[in-house]
Amino acid sequence: MAGPEFAIAIIVILILSVLASVPVVLSLGLTSFFGLAYLTGSLDIAGSLLANTTYEAIRDYVFAVIPLFVLMGEFISRSGAAADLYKLVNRGFRRLPGRLALATVGGNAVFGAVTGVSIASAAAFSRIAYPEMVQHNYNKSVALGSIAGSASLGMLIPPSVLLIVWGVISEQSIGQLFVAGVIPGLLLAAMFFVFIVGLATVRPALFGNDSDLTDAPEADPAETRRELIGGLGVLGLIVAVLGGIWVGAFTPTEAAGIGALLALALALLKGVSLRGLGEAVLETGRISAPLLFLLITAQMYSRLLALGGITDFIQSLFTLMGDNPSLVLAVMVLVWFVLGMFIDSVSIILLTVPIFAPLAGTLGYDPLAFAIIGIVAIEAGLLTPPLGLCVYTVKGCVTDPDATLARIFLGSIPYWIILLILVLLVTLMPGIATWLPAQML
Repeated sequence: MAGPEFAIAIIVILILSVLASVPVVLSLGLTSFFGLAYLTGSLDIAGSLLANTTYEAIRDYVFAVIPLFVLMGEFISRSGAAADLYKLVNRGFRRLPGRLALATVGGNAVFGAVTGVSIASAAAFSRIAYPEMVQHNYNKSVALGSIAGSASLGMLIPPSVLLIVWGVISEQSIGQLFVAGVIPGLLLAAMFFVFIVGLATVRPALFGNDSDLTDAPEADPAETRRELIGGLGVLGLIVAVLGGIWVGAFTPTEAAGIGALLALALALLKGVSLRGLGEAVLETGRISAPLLFLLITAQMYSRLLALGGITDFIQSLFTLMGDNPSLVLAVMVLVWFVLGMFIDSVSIILLTVPIFAPLAGTLGYDPLAFAIIGIVAIEAGLLTPPLGLCVYTVKGCVTDPDATLARIFLGSIPYWIILLILVLLVTLMPGIATWLPAQML
């Protein structure tokens, strides 16, 4: 086991390489390889460990869950079901103030439950919801903020890619993590709803002529039928996948396979061409391959932490703050916020969870509650300048010159604050995250 100097050097080198724009997969891989070579005194042993880690990771059955859920989301995206879902939810909220913004939050919540990727939700609803809100004279900051802010739901509501990555890195049950995210995800969506309804009631001018929509003529029956097929198809898919995991009918990996099959059927029913299906498969590869390489190098990084005694060293640093678990958790959350300003969510999990998760266990935090706290805190990074991936995604998908980064960040501030409130709620009431998984046992 190496001394504290080695631990400090490894962490500093890793952080500096990431901040220097070296791809995280290379930073993790190279730092881990040469760190293990230094510890063992042999490049051959380090290479053998890398090969063994790669083999064990690739053959792990649970790794298939990522590409299968991504494929499910791609089929749904290309079927046009997101637009159907938005129109269906929009029609259901016709008596509420802020109807289009509420439909955006509701659509993002449901769409996030089949894609698991916030950026996909942000891209879809930037194209679907923003033109509709502009047409009805919404304040553009309100419109853009509702899209970017509610897109963060995709990282909490299962099947979230972040929950999958967290489960793989921390060796927790992905099925239990999925179910643990249900109540916090619904609570977050409800908090967004309350905020929008309250703002629309107090400041109706920000929501343009939204109220005119209540008098809109009924849609064409054929169009309504298409919307029902798409919207209800997505809802049925969610019930089948998450319900099957909850009742123990199948594992998360099996649920992902069934979900991809049902999504394929829905895409064919909606008229997606063979070329579109082929493009969905290719896009799945483009999204999944980097994630899988990251997970392989992250497992190598975890071995370095264990062999080098780095985890013990960092835990000893945290214990210098005293025996106050709340203070230690606050520091962890602060680290997640700061990292969220510079690097993406998956990279944050890969860098911090191998260190933070064991420490949280020693402090007495429930692993499921801690995971949800971490995911929500990392979600806030999606809206935090200067990176804010959801904000940049909305900016890239909206052609309106008035949709500046400053305006999107400004509109996202209330949603960022709500995310912080949820972190506090789960910290004070961990049962929010642990009650449903307990019913599975």
